[in-house]
Amino acid sequence: MNPIVHAELAWLAAQGLKERRDRILVTCAGLAPDLDGLTLLAGEAYYVRYHHVIFHGYVGAIVTAVACAALARQRLRVAALSLCTFHLHLLCDLAGSGPGWPIYYYWPTSMREWFWEGQWNLASWQNAVIGLATTLLCLACALRFRRTFVEVFSARWDAEVTRTLRRRFLREDFVREP
Repeated sequence: MNPIVHAELAWLAAQGLKERRDRILVTCAGLAPDLDGLTLLAGEAYYVRYHHVIFHGYVGAIVTAVACAALARQRLRVAALSLCTFHLHLLCDLAGSGPGWPIYYYWPTSMREWFWEGQWNLASWQNAVIGLATTLLCLACALRFRRTFVEVFSARWDAEVTRTLRRRFLREDFVREP
């Protein structure tokens, strides 16, 4: 799956958290496995060799959960959700990153491959449907929680998007303060 869908899924999983900061941390945890994608900066050969290896495993999960918990307000909840969204990322990669691309979950202690023979291509209809549904759910959060995925980037922008969606779908009128 693409990083946008990974981020949106992680953000949706964090909706039970009160603090924006904690939701952002859990969202980052859902993106963290792709840190090993930075190997692309060293060249395509490194990317092909090390993406799904270096940070797509238990070491990455532990490092991510500890780092997120250290920065969180609700430490235990954020640590647990970070582990969940990290592993959700791995599950999505196993399903929709393309056939023949395993995950090395036990690296560096083992090079045992994890894969699923039913993997679909990255540009598949399945990923497109999941991506569309996830984006629509993120936008629907404006109606229920008065926030959208845009809060990851800017609270002010999120307020504008939320206001627009609520005006459009709930017919709410907002008075703009000078």
